[in-house]
Amino acid sequence: MDQILNQLNVEQLNEVKRQMSIYKQGVQDIIPLEDLERKVAKSILQNKPLKIKLGLDPSAPDVHLGHTVVLNKMRQFQDNGHIIQLIIGDFTGKIGDPTGKSVARKQLTDEEVKHNAKTYFEQFAKVIDMEKVELHYNSKWLSELNFEDVIQLAGKITVARLLERDDFEERIAFGKPISLHEFFYPLMQGYDSVVLESDIELGGTDQHFNILMGRHFQEKFGKEKQVALLMPLLEGLDGVEKMSKSKKNYIGIDESPQEMYGKAMSIPDELMTKYFELVTDFTPEQIQTTKKQLETGDLHPRDAKMLLGKTIVRMYHGIEAAEQAEHHFIAVFQKGSMPDDIPVIEWKGDKETSIIDLLVGLEMLSSKSEARRMIDNKGVKVNGEQVGNPQLILTVTDGVIVQVGKRKFIQVKM
Repeated sequence: MDQILNQLNVEQLNEVKRQMSIYKQGVQDIIPLEDLERKVAKSILQNKPLKIKLGLDPSAPDVHLGHTVVLNKMRQFQDNGHIIQLIIGDFTGKIGDPTGKSVARKQLTDEEVKHNAKTYFEQFAKVIDMEKVELHYNSKWLSELNFEDVIQLAGKITVARLLERDDFEERIAFGKPISLHEFFYPLMQGYDSVVLESDIELGGTDQHFNILMGRHFQEKFGKEKQVALLMPLLEGLDGVEKMSKSKKNYIGIDESPQEMYGKAMSIPDELMTKYFELVTDFTPEQIQTTKKQLETGDLHPRDAKMLLGKTIVRMYHGIEAAEQAEHHFIAVFQKGSMPDDIPVIEWKGDKETSIIDLLVGLEMLSSKSEARRMIDNKGVKVNGEQVGNPQLILTVTDGVIVQVGKRKFIQVKM
């Protein structure tokens, strides 16, 4: 390492420090840190970009802020001129990553993989420049391996090493089966790094084992070992569980500006710094300033959330939409007024109808039982008046405004 640094001039050394400060921001672990610094220094010395790998098995293509934690880090590398290698696991996706699973994953068809990959591309373009991304499908090299090649690949790792995976250990402890094909998933992911000669592989901390396989197999094939850069998992709006659509604690990057802003205002205070660090485009200096202001009380948590909400909306919808979302929030939730742009929905049901049927018919709630719960929890208003009786029968008139929760409004048209 010192040998490379000694060849750099002052300007180049400062550039190494600048890039490293960006890459270390918000990272859970870098394995090993000194190798990352060496690779960055060598890249600057030789004026040769690094190859940054992200592997995807497109099984759940609805991207939320939790997914953007890794994408934002990739954008930082891309902004510094490095090459993004996006690996679509059209081959490995048929097996399914067993990470964190107590049973074998459902294997995807070719059609499912292609459809999900296309959806990913469209959403990823909101975070990284897809025109400058190297797109690879790992079927290109994995499908060409014959059985002898697979045996030789398997011979480069021990069963004991594979059983170190937490999910495999857990399944064995509870007597749950492990199919033989599942052992091949980390082997194939590691082989991807061999073929592409990746310098760095990014992923969440739950991908620790899989990403280290890249280092393992690169060494076995006589290649320079990649650096594993592991990002923390982002807690959702509940502040407890990992952000997930199934947990309904997520902010989707395709959601409306008002929905994104409103959801940001429900982020727990203790997670504010983490969100600024992981899901915004703030610089390390801006993040440190925000963190210090929160600690000293110079920045109120509510104001920090408004700044965060505006930043998130601006990143995915533009500054004008961000300002409108902020004005909407202030008007509706801080001043208690109705929004100006309430969607108008035509009511085709009976004029005399139950509040339950109205809520479900307008698709404001998905079921009658959910509507009853919302009313019982004092979450439904008609023309600004709270509905306390789930058995209420009302006369639907043109222009009546129905509100569910804090952010959902509909104006009824007869």
